[in-house]
Amino acid sequence: MAKTRGAVAAGHALTVEAAEQILRDGGNAFDAVIAALAMACVAEPVLASPAGGGFLLARPAGGPPRVYDFFVHTPRVRGRAEDLDFYEVHADFGPTTQAFHIGRGTVATPGVARGMFDVQRDLCSRPMTELVHGAVRAAKEGIRVTDHQAYVFEIVTAIFKSTDAMRSIFGSRERENELIGSGELLRQPELADSLEALAIEGADLFYRGEIAKSIVADLDNAGQLRAADLENYQVVVREPLSFDYRNARVLTNPPPSSGGILAAFGLKLLEHEPSLGGDFGSPEHLGILARTMSATAAARVEAQASRPNAPLEGDVLLDPAWLERYRSEVWGRSRARRGTTHISVVDAAGNLASLTVSNGEGSGYVIPGTGIVMNNMLGEEDINPRGFQRWTPDERMTSMMAPTAVLWRDGRAVATGSGGSNRIRSVILQMLVNLVDFAMPVEEAVNAPRMHWDDGLLSVEGGFDPDRIARLVEEFPEHHLWEERNLFFGGAHTVATDGRGFTCAGDPRRGGESRVV
Repeated sequence: MAKTRGAVAAGHALTVEAAEQILRDGGNAFDAVIAALAMACVAEPVLASPAGGGFLLARPAGGPPRVYDFFVHTPRVRGRAEDLDFYEVHADFGPTTQAFHIGRGTVATPGVARGMFDVQRDLCSRPMTELVHGAVRAAKEGIRVTDHQAYVFEIVTAIFKSTDAMRSIFGSRERENELIGSGELLRQPELADSLEALAIEGADLFYRGEIAKSIVADLDNAGQLRAADLENYQVVVREPLSFDYRNARVLTNPPPSSGGILAAFGLKLLEHEPSLGGDFGSPEHLGILARTMSATAAARVEAQASRPNAPLEGDVLLDPAWLERYRSEVWGRSRARRGTTHISVVDAAGNLASLTVSNGEGSGYVIPGTGIVMNNMLGEEDINPRGFQRWTPDERMTSMMAPTAVLWRDGRAVATGSGGSNRIRSVILQMLVNLVDFAMPVEEAVNAPRMHWDDGLLSVEGGFDPDRIARLVEEFPEHHLWEERNLFFGGAHTVATDGRGFTCAGDPRRGGESRVV
């Protein structure tokens, strides 16, 4: 019988296959996750790019866990607002729309290209040329656009048709003035050449070499990046935020990112209620969960207001007095408050990799001659809470991304995370409740319907019992009931091991695929 080498879950079949091939060839989980990330830049171009940002939660077998923070960084100098290429477009999710800002003035200093090489140096066993080989070939030969990809392109049509360079890559070859559609072949030869060159020459090609020079010259005053921003970018290795929830140990993304600390805050509130109101989907369970989300969102706003120029920190949100105050609000009465993809890998040695990356939705700006779409993080409302062009110069930006691991004393381990902008905190909270409180198998935990509370509105995904939902919406009159599952509610691609075997699930909301290798 062939040896089982691990498990992979991600947002596209090709992303999973890239990791699978590396595992089959004897690579470890970190080799596999970097190969998957390279492929995601090709197969999930709305969500991933070498010019985006992200985080890897790594739990090496026998070594201390760590978080590689290669998220975007603010420029050293703010440009004059009147000079910037900075404008609003709208993404159409169907039942709801969301405003985004794009243009060359929205580009922050990218981290993915540097992060890939730092992780490869520290944790991988294979050379970068081998790890990007599958992505290079896919970009050259082309990939068939899936129904899910076509749907995502439709949502962000305004961005991907915003410039000639974007239209030249993502425009349909079969339908005039339309984006590429389901079943059509998406070729990205310039991106293939860029990935191949990066693998050979290293990250300095992007941060100090010809690509860097092209970025700086082309952005000019319409953008805000300068040579010093790229030259001085560094990956930060952090200790994970670690805490106990019930009988499990949780490792997640620490500050300055906010998703992990907000999920931890919500879980600490929930510990006050041992049974969570009975079975999954009961009116009691849903009410407790919704009130927790409401209190978490309120705590985020208040904590940021108390420290307007600082990231959320554990000494505030996890302070016992703060928690007790919000417990009283949750249990005493009701409160009347973006483009990301995730990859999880576990291998037979016990290495665990949970990686979340984002390109925002893309700025509409393509680095000339590279096929690389740059991020629009300086135009993302979720990570600019004080307003656009009010960010602190030369600072790591905060993010809701929260790659997470859950560990039990009996050897079980789960790697999970999600895309979904400000919904990420809700997804992680509900995934951990499903896995720990309701002891759901991975696939059931991923597929269970979800909710999200933000800015006074409770959004409820299709799939709950209508009779049980009726009691919930009486308590939350400002609500939106979705008829079906939707990518609005995240994409929690998840893998698990019990020390003997593996399970995994890709989230269908975001075209998820998974495979035991």
